[in-house]
Amino acid sequence: MRVLLVEDDEMLGDAVKTHVHRQGHAVDWALTRDEAEASLEAAPYDLVLLDLRLPDGSGLDILKALRARRDEMPVIIMTAHDQVSDRIAGLNAGADDYLVKPVDLGELQARIHAVARRYGTHKLPDLTIGGVAVYPSERRISAQDGEEVLLSSREWAVLDRLIARKRAIVSKSQIEEALYAFGAEVESNTVEVYVSRLRRKLGKDAIETVRGVGYRISADAT
Repeated sequence: MRVLLVEDDEMLGDAVKTHVHRQGHAVDWALTRDEAEASLEAAPYDLVLLDLRLPDGSGLDILKALRARRDEMPVIIMTAHDQVSDRIAGLNAGADDYLVKPVDLGELQARIHAVARRYGTHKLPDLTIGGVAVYPSERRISAQDGEEVLLSSREWAVLDRLIARKRAIVSKSQIEEALYAFGAEVESNTVEVYVSRLRRKLGKDAIETVRGVGYRISADAT
């Protein structure tokens, strides 16, 4: 998923961004209402993590504007406002969930997964590649011996793009697009590097190369 984090507390924002990024999601961070609105105009997002009290306005106005234009993008409010009336106002404005600060990162992760399942966001099929079981929505991979296989955020981005088109060939440029969401420069050999890393972790036959065209998940994947 591509997530927009709207949070003016730099310590909390950095912690949330790092945690969500480690779960395999691309995260853009806005510290003000103006920055958030500019980001929403510039890029498509799958989820917004929204603080209500911002230095230049209310996050609630961002939410209301989204819903006024019938944008159903999932929004989870994160705020120090712990009054029941504040929660009701947020939910009535169209929030999908509400977390009171200090935010527990484990709970935040669970809420993100719940919202993603509800909306079908990032809902990719589970599959087995060789003896490796891949569960994209849970960000979990289990090897034949039961050991967990760990992927970086960018490795997940590449694997997600391949799984999303399981029986089709995915071009190098399409994989590059998935990596651009993380804001890092994509060099000429970046895709090859990540495909090589995935093969080391999932098995050398997990990803097939279709020379001159692109890549695809092994035809034996089920």
